[in-house]
Amino acid sequence: MPKLKIEGGHKLSGDILISGAKNSAVALLPASLLCTSKSKIVNLPKIRDIEYLLKILKVVNCDYKIKENIIEVYTTNLTNNPIPEHLSEQMRASYYFMGTLLARFKHIEISFPGGCNIGARPIDLHIKGFEALGATVTIIKNKYIIDAKELKGTTIHLDFPSVGATINLMLASSLAKGTTIIENAACEPEIGNVIDYLISMGLNIEGKNTNRIVIKGASSLDNGFISVCPDRIEASTYVILGALIGNNLKIKGINTEFIKSLLDTLKTCGVNFKELSNEIIISKCNNIKPIDIKTEVYPGFPTDTQPPFVTLLTQANGTSIITETIYESRFKFASLLNEMGANTESNGNILKVTGPTKLSPKTLYTPDLRGGAALVLAALITKGTTYLDNISLILRGYEDIVEKLTKVGAKISVIE
Repeated sequence: MPKLKIEGGHKLSGDILISGAKNSAVALLPASLLCTSKSKIVNLPKIRDIEYLLKILKVVNCDYKIKENIIEVYTTNLTNNPIPEHLSEQMRASYYFMGTLLARFKHIEISFPGGCNIGARPIDLHIKGFEALGATVTIIKNKYIIDAKELKGTTIHLDFPSVGATINLMLASSLAKGTTIIENAACEPEIGNVIDYLISMGLNIEGKNTNRIVIKGASSLDNGFISVCPDRIEASTYVILGALIGNNLKIKGINTEFIKSLLDTLKTCGVNFKELSNEIIISKCNNIKPIDIKTEVYPGFPTDTQPPFVTLLTQANGTSIITETIYESRFKFASLLNEMGANTESNGNILKVTGPTKLSPKTLYTPDLRGGAALVLAALITKGTTYLDNISLILRGYEDIVEKLTKVGAKISVIE
């Protein structure tokens, strides 16, 4: 099994260009199935989740052409084949095929979605929404079977502003009869990216960047075109890294508004940086102040940014408190940081981090995608060589992470 070999202690300088957002791209590709003939997506990240989504496109008889970070998807021969478990279990985002295939065929069979093990991640809000649109949902062993004689627009109030449920219900209602209103919708930038894609197909949809989305179902959609928005979590990870070991490290190709909560939090911690229109220039902060953080839905502090930020707080001068409100098992990585010398203590959804602590190299496993990113950052600030196992989880969400870090001076490689 491949591992990451990371030799820490090297200052990083130069440019890191941010890729297209994982959390957007994994919804945009399934959304392409709404088009009757073709669609085009640019700035598509080359990550493991995309590789598995492309395999699912083949299962449902979609052709595609990829050149660099541009994909053209052809849906003329789209076939409603069941999506097998060995593909659906590889990522959480496989559930977006529920919305698109239900819209196109009024029937979908798909095994349970997978993804990182960071706590209970039910899709009950998706199911309730599908049922409100007129579908019936049957669960047989580990498979969802969803049928509808007809999908009719309705008003759906989400109990929680779930990103996945918001997108899935937008997809399902795009070809429904009448108007669908999603209330208490999530308003993350990735949802706005999907809305722009649906508009390009010809869908009448309003409410971008708000908690109320109105969709007037279309009879058909086609010729979608979109550029994947910058990945705010990847950008946040590298900005945090710059605060740890940067030397005028430039994080380029970002939308700073997308990461405002992180930037505001860094300022509170005493971290200085230069903010330009689409880049951040940042150097190591020698006096990081402790802080209390609570993860929230956008525009609050993102749960996906929390693990890398904990690595930063291991170097703060005092005790910080992190309250995790989204996923109850998000602190698995913290015990691994402790093996490296960190001082963290978890109690339910609260993590106490006391610093500064000197971290030492270890051989560790990767617990999940963002926890893996936290360990990469920790390894880069140690004196010595760290080995990380199970790195496929990291590659799920960070395009060319080894190449990008090597380019700015890191000593990092993949070994067998």
